[in-house]
Amino acid sequence: MAKQPKGREISGILILDKPTGMSSNHALQRVKRMFGARKAGHTGSLDPLATGLLPICLGEATKFSQFLLDSDKRYQTIGQLGVLTDSSDADGKVLETKPCDHVTLADVEAQLPQFRGLISQVPSMFSALKYKGQPLYKLARAGKTVEVKPRQVTLHNLELMSFENSQVQMDITCTKGTYIRSIVEDLGLALDCGAHVAQLRRLQAGPFVADQMVTLEDLQAIIDDATKDQIVEEGKWPDITPAFPNLDKLLMPADTAVLSLNAVQLAAHEIESLQQGKVIDHATDFAELDVVRVYSSQVTDANAFIGLAEVQQEGRLKAKRLMST
Repeated sequence: MAKQPKGREISGILILDKPTGMSSNHALQRVKRMFGARKAGHTGSLDPLATGLLPICLGEATKFSQFLLDSDKRYQTIGQLGVLTDSSDADGKVLETKPCDHVTLADVEAQLPQFRGLISQVPSMFSALKYKGQPLYKLARAGKTVEVKPRQVTLHNLELMSFENSQVQMDITCTKGTYIRSIVEDLGLALDCGAHVAQLRRLQAGPFVADQMVTLEDLQAIIDDATKDQIVEEGKWPDITPAFPNLDKLLMPADTAVLSLNAVQLAAHEIESLQQGKVIDHATDFAELDVVRVYSSQVTDANAFIGLAEVQQEGRLKAKRLMST
């Protein structure tokens, strides 16, 4: 008999405020255990040094995580001038220190325009970008280096928030694949003193913003409150099932990851055809190859979301990624 997978079938998106010093995967596993979820995935790694917004998809919501990976992001960062590290951040080994007392606010402001708009940057060897299936950071920690090709990214906004004590604080909104450490490192090179990321915090990813974040401490407090009256044998874990209703209230619906897409409502027989892999003759006004959100016209609550479909010729629809029936 096949082994039953562990965990419960819970779907939704938790907007986690990841703490510093923790990997994104560690944070993911913590949330997965707390929710007792069968399946979970995050939507774009944050470095252990970094804090802030990390959307974690549970259950069926993992099917739509790619749309968050592809979305724009917003960060606030502090770059420390005068110190170069091998990882371009404060977790790395110091390679060189250079005087930076001569750098003025006007000097910094004069260099920032080159980092706005469409730019070309070389990802750090300590990034999660893969080379022949291996993340670059693993190669870097093993003392290996490979040639990393430049890539084009767009900085929609780069605002200088402050400059004091040789630290540059910036607010940056950018496209996917932008490496903030590369921007800080390149700014240090332009100022001829070097620089590294001292702090990094993500404040937005796609539709999700900082006000929606919850911490691991918030989740643990809910669990502690729900299990406070339990008598637990030594060496055993409390039954966290009573905490699930309040934990689940923190989850965003799966379709919040794709609200930027147009939506269509379908009748029950049309949905059934989509689920069977058929192309349906539901004329739409959207462009061919557009991806649209699909909802049931018979359901009014969150369960109305069926998934995503692709617009074919003459407005017909073909399933792209559907929620499980």
